[in-house]
Amino acid sequence: MILTNTDTVPGREVVEILGVVKGNTVRARNIGRDILALLKNVVGGEIEEYTKLIAEAREQALDRMIVQAEELGADAVINLRFSTSYIMSSASEILAYGTAVKLR
Repeated sequence: MILTNTDTVPGREVVEILGVVKGNTVRARNIGRDILALLKNVVGGEIEEYTKLIAEAREQALDRMIVQAEELGADAVINLRFSTSYIMSSASEILAYGTAVKLR
């Protein structure tokens, strides 16, 4: 599956637009990570536990979007975007979306 944040794929022609595809996940923090993050806030630096959590969530949303595109018979997803929104104080949604297309 070709994924791109542009509206074209170099060297290929979009011959059919199959529609918008999306994948999302909602993740919550946990007490173990919160304690480590609190300690990191005291000394400063990257909060690696949260970085890992958000990276995993982004990959899961992307994987779910790809499955939806494959079900439509897509060769690629163009105009790929990510969005994040807070659901509540300790949980957020990651959304991956784009346009599924057939290529020549």
